[in-house]
Amino acid sequence: MTSTANPKLTPKLISFDVFGTLIDVRAGSYAAFASMLQDAGGEHVDVKEFWEFWEARNIAHYVEPYRRYRDICALSLEETFAQFGLRGEARLIERYFESFPSFSLFDDVMPALDGLARGHRLAVVSNIDDDLLGVTKLPKLFDLVCTAERARGYKVDGALFRYLLANAGSAREEILHCGQSQFTDMVGAKPLGLTVAWINRRGVALDPSVPKPDFVLRDVAGVMELVASTLSP
Repeated sequence: MTSTANPKLTPKLISFDVFGTLIDVRAGSYAAFASMLQDAGGEHVDVKEFWEFWEARNIAHYVEPYRRYRDICALSLEETFAQFGLRGEARLIERYFESFPSFSLFDDVMPALDGLARGHRLAVVSNIDDDLLGVTKLPKLFDLVCTAERARGYKVDGALFRYLLANAGSAREEILHCGQSQFTDMVGAKPLGLTVAWINRRGVALDPSVPKPDFVLRDVAGVMELVASTLSP
């Protein structure tokens, strides 16, 4: 665990990004994207490179007038096929959505959430449609669910975090947000004054354009250690 600041951390509500933080979306969806590439004649394309470009296009569209996550994903897939010189149909994105029930939680997630739930209220904050979130293996431990569909907006411009703040039942300084995406979690939450723990599972470098998180953790298990250490006398 590292700290880029020294905030007084006394959270009553701990919120979590879902995909990439609690659920392993990359490993869970690579097979679906590989099948899309095969249908589009892109067997030679690196599926991880394709996936990352597609995700970057999703993030770019999050700041536009609200559209469903499903619709954004389809548009981004069409753009990504074009970027890689492929002729693929946007409807192939359905294979990604069909994979959601099989996505796995990271191994550290359940023990950490079970422990944190004993002393804190928990929330999820996710750039997702309600029905897609509902078919995942996410446990029913959360006191508050914040989705892009409910907020009618996404994290990047702060819309989803403003929804969190409006519905948290806790003051801003009593909320700790934990997320893996520096380009959505940090970019959206830090300008609103939220305390953020970056769950940097992949050990990537912080982009210079991104506001610094308050804490950098390797995984969700680190949140338990963080809360225990900052509350210790």
